[in-house]
Amino acid sequence: MGLIEIVVLALIQGFTEFLPISSSGHLILPSQLLGWQDQGQAFDIAVHVGTLFAVLIYFRKDVVQILSAWFKSCAGKGHTAESKLGWYIILATIPAGLVAGLAKDFIEANTRGAAVIATTTIVFGIALWYADIKAKEHKSIFDIKWKAALLIGIAQAVALIPGTSRSGITITAGLLLGLDKKSAARFSFLMSIPVIGGLGLVMIIKLILDNTAVDWCALILGTVLSFVSAYTCIFLFLKFIERMGMLPFVIYRLILGFALFALIGLGYISA
Repeated sequence: MGLIEIVVLALIQGFTEFLPISSSGHLILPSQLLGWQDQGQAFDIAVHVGTLFAVLIYFRKDVVQILSAWFKSCAGKGHTAESKLGWYIILATIPAGLVAGLAKDFIEANTRGAAVIATTTIVFGIALWYADIKAKEHKSIFDIKWKAALLIGIAQAVALIPGTSRSGITITAGLLLGLDKKSAARFSFLMSIPVIGGLGLVMIIKLILDNTAVDWCALILGTVLSFVSAYTCIFLFLKFIERMGMLPFVIYRLILGFALFALIGLGYISA
C-alpha cells in the first residue's frame, strides 16, 4: 500500500466507524474509482484497533465504572445502575455474534456489492430520519432495560449488511425506544467495544494462522490515524448531536446512496 492509500483508508475508517453514515459505503469508492487493491486483513486489524483504542480512551471512566460494578455483581455484591448497563451491553452483543458466526460467509458473498450498499445507505438513512423526528427522547442510558438492549442488539446484527452503518442503526433503534440522542449514541459507542474487540481478536487469530507477512510501518501509521480520527469523531459527534440532530447525516446518506447508484449506472463502479 502507498502512503496516500494508508492515510485515506485509515481516516475513512476512523471518521465513519462512529458516525451514522456507513463506513462500507465510503470504503468502496476509493477501491473502485481509483482501482486500489484490497488493503488486506492486517491493515483492517490495525485500523479497527485504532478505533477500539479511541472509544476505550474516550469512555475510560465509564468503562472502568461499568467493569468494576459488573465484576462486583458477578461476585454477588448486588446490582447497581452501572452493573446492569454492563449486562445489557453484553446482551446487546449476542445477536451480532450469533449472526456473524452463522451467516458471515453468506453475508460477505451476497451483500458486498455497490447496489446493496447504495440501497441500505438510503433505506436506513430514511429510518434514521424517521426516528429523529418521532423520538420522544425521555430516557437516559440508565433507563435501558433488557428488552430494549436486546432490540438494539438485534439492530446491530442487521448492520452486518454493508451500508447499514452499525452506529446509525443502533442509534435509530435507541431513539425509537425513547432514548435521548446523547444516550442513544453513548450506548451505541459502548456496544462497539466488545464488537470491535471480538472482531479484531478473530482477525488476529486468522492472521497468525495464515502466517501472513505484514508491513509494520503501514500498520502503525494506520492505527495512529484511525485512532486520532475516531477520537475526534466521537468528541465532535457527542458535543453537537443534541444541537444539530440527525438531519445532516440523513441528507449526507441520501446523497451518498444516490451517488453510488449514479456511478453504477454510468459504469464507473460495478453493482
